Amino acid sequence: MNRAPADVLEIFLQPGEFYFGEEKTRIRTLLGSCVAITLWHPRLHLGGMCHYMLPYRLNGRKDEPSDGRYADEALEMFAREMRRNNTRAADYQAKIFGGGRMFSTAANGGRHVDISERNVQIGRKLVARGGFNLISEDLGGSGHRNVVLDLWSGDVWVKRVQRVQPFDGL
Repeated sequence: MNRAPADVLEIFLQPGEFYFGEEKTRIRTLLGSCVAITLWHPRLHLGGMCHYMLPYRLNGRKDEPSDGRYADEALEMFAREMRRNNTRAADYQAKIFGGGRMFSTAANGGRHVDISERNVQIGRKLVARGGFNLISEDLGGSGHRNVVLDLWSGDVWVKRVQRVQPFDGL
């Protein structure tokens, strides 16, 4: 195990946030139905994480800036950082996490829009389409995940909590 630098920069991503940085950085987030994609460049020790909430923006305009709340736009943000660092998608190790069901659907007769499953599907699709080297995933199921990425080593740590709340309707 690689030791953390003495002067590590700790970043906590809220839903919809994105961060891309260098070696002395640890990025954390807490996921429910959202998904996080981590990228790490093993030679340069740089990379980042996105925490997206939805697959894509409804009724978006082309002149709007990229927004990390949406999977497709979060991947655009990664592409911008790769261009800025003169790197290619194939140079990165990608890992994808989240998409947990947060509510039981029994109280609603089993009917619900499964945003978690849609987030998982779009994440896998965008990572593959982007040409990234997907080396690990922890997706679906129920409950939430704490995710930590260490940019000095590329290690990602995941802690799962399985508690699911009953769904009480809209």
